[in-house]
This record gives sequence, structure tokens and C-alpha cells, in this order.
Amino acid sequence: MAELNMKALLDLLKRPGNHVCADCGAPEPEWASYNLGVFICLECVGIHRMLGTHISKVKSLQLDNWNEDQVEFMAASGNLSAKEKYEQYVPPCYRRPSYNDAQGGKKKIHVLREQWIRAKYERQEFMDIDKQTYLHGRKEGFLWKRGKEDSKFQSRLFILDEEENVLKYFVKPEAKEPKASLRLSEINATFCPEKIGNPNGLQISYVKDGTTRNLYVYSDDGQDIVDWYNAIRSASYNRLKIAYPGANDADLVELLTREYVKEGYLYKSGPKGKEAYRQRWFTLDDRRLMYYTDPLDAHPKGEVFLGYKNDGYTVREGLPAGIPKMNGGCSFTLVTPNREYYLSATSEEDQQSWMEVLKKTTDRVLYPQEQSAAAKLVHKRPSKPLSSIKEKITS
Repeated sequence: MAELNMKALLDLLKRPGNHVCADCGAPEPEWASYNLGVFICLECVGIHRMLGTHISKVKSLQLDNWNEDQVEFMAASGNLSAKEKYEQYVPPCYRRPSYNDAQGGKKKIHVLREQWIRAKYERQEFMDIDKQTYLHGRKEGFLWKRGKEDSKFQSRLFILDEEENVLKYFVKPEAKEPKASLRLSEINATFCPEKIGNPNGLQISYVKDGTTRNLYVYSDDGQDIVDWYNAIRSASYNRLKIAYPGANDADLVELLTREYVKEGYLYKSGPKGKEAYRQRWFTLDDRRLMYYTDPLDAHPKGEVFLGYKNDGYTVREGLPAGIPKMNGGCSFTLVTPNREYYLSATSEEDQQSWMEVLKKTTDRVLYPQEQSAAAKLVHKRPSKPLSSIKEKITS
């Protein structure tokens, strides 16, 4: 009987929708929740166990024993049936986790997957629109924010107001004026748990005076940080729907928030190629290649806009003649019309990975709006604020 039940379960995997994980889309799921009626992968089954057996009861399809009633329930249910029930009202702006989020050198975002599963089965957010508070256009609460100068995380009051197109934060809750006000239409948000050292870490970036500014925040509660993230995406989605009324949701969703193409340490020499190689944290954000002294710096030490290859942008393995190579390094050269950047990775694999993503970027045709962004870019951040330099010039 046990063998017959196992065979019946494996046959159910051949049905439409059951061949992938119900929660993240991973192929060939080997587990199931036998009271929810879904087939899931090993990664997601760990989160189902965290929900408790009053919500989800899980078994291995091949390692555990199944009775006839359980098999019959799985046959009557399945992933597509559960999707119709638990994902009725998933808003287009909601970031669904995917098993391949961690591919291409990207890190797994556990909090996103966990809160997606909790939202579906524990809170049942997508069965009741009123539970989706991140769609209300306003969110207020406290987040831990890293200080720009002292590098300490302090509790700050944040307010998101979609109608005013603003995300602002206050040093003290009773303060009349915010410490900073950011235009929602100009910010990007991305999870960065490993960088911050907290599973609920979020990086909020925007451009000010031609250079990138980063805020690093986290919440003590996973649901809260994911709600902040989706509130930012919801505000962006609503603006785009007004700006492009004829666009389909799939296209707009791609514009809401973006993940960094690649991040990591490289060694960089100076503009003459004679200076000592120094370790820098590099971040490739679409066409902006930024490098930092520390991964958590508020501002990059420098930024490079990567244009189109026909305009003089290219990546070459090795270094030009006469430029010394870093001992033990795997070098490559980033060529731009204004300067060559001499870079070195600690392994050939990392070298090739960086060269590949940089080449893909320079192979892309440059659009007019990207040319406008390039014109505003400050390539080297001044040691003093740009405003004070302007005052000195005009005085």
C-alpha cells in the first residue's frame, strides 16, 4: 500500500502546476503540505514548519508514509487549486520570491520568501484586500537607520506619503521638520541582509547633486520591513499607471525597484596606473558602477557611467603595457572615453564574472533618458559638500 501511495503522489507531480514549488517555482518539488494541498521544495518546507502544524503539515513525498486519505486530498487539491484560493488578490506591485533570486551571484533574500509564505497561509493577505496595508498610500513607523558619520544604528521615525510623493525621516518623533525628505519617484530599495548584518536589512538609494546617497535601515520585524518595501513599490506602480495608462502590468513591474547587477570587492589602482592597488567595494546598479571604501558608506568614493560600446566603452582582460599588475591578482581594464580603470580580482572566476556583466552593460544601446542621467553624474565625490563649493565660487 505504501508503494502504491508513493507512486500516486509522484504521478500527481505530472499534473499542471504540480511540477514546481507552489511558493517559489523551484522545479521538481519533493515535499508537500498535506493539509494545504500544495507541493513545495526543500527551501520552502523549512518555512512551512515555522508556521506550525495548525497551519501547515508537511511530509516528504518519498521518505514519509502517506495514508490513502492524505493522497486523495492532494489529488483533489494541488498547486493550481491552492493558487486560486490563497493568491486571489496578489497586487501586481507585490514582490513575489523566486527560487532563482539567488542566481547570477545574487544573495538569497530569506525574509522575502518567509513573509510571502506567511502572507499566503498564515495571514491570508491575498484573500482579503483590506489586509494589504502597504497599498494604502501612507505608512508610518520606526526603523533602525545607520548614521552617516558615526556608523551606529539609531531608531528613526519614517513616514511614507504617496500623495505627497515623499519618504521622510525624523531624528526625534516630536521634531517639526524631517532630517531628510526623499522623493518617492527617485528612490530605489533593495534588500541587503548580509551587507548590514541583519536578516531584515534594506538599502534605500537616491541621487542627490549628481551622486548616489544610500540609507541603510532594518526593522526588528520581518513583516514590517517587507511591508515598507512593498509600500515603496506600490507608490511607484501607481505613479507609472498614471504616466503610462496603456502599459501592461508585467512591463511596469520591471520598473518598480531593481536589484544590483553585481556587488563585491575588487582592487583598483589610480588614474596613472602607478598608484598602489586599494581594495574597494564595487556595486553595479544598471549603468552606474560605484566604488566604496566600505560597503556601508553613505556615498560612493567614485561613480562611472557605463555607456554604449560604440561610444568608447569597453572591457579588456589584462592591463595596458607599462601598467604594473597586482601580485596574485587577475587584472582587467575598464575603458571609458575619459579614463581607463585598472582593476584586479582575487580569482579568475570573479574576474570573468565582472567582465561579463560589464560587457553586457556596454553592449546595450544607450537611450536618451540614460544620456540625460549620465550628464548629471558626478564621477568623483568632492571632499566637501557640493553646496559649500558652489558658495565659495559665487562668493
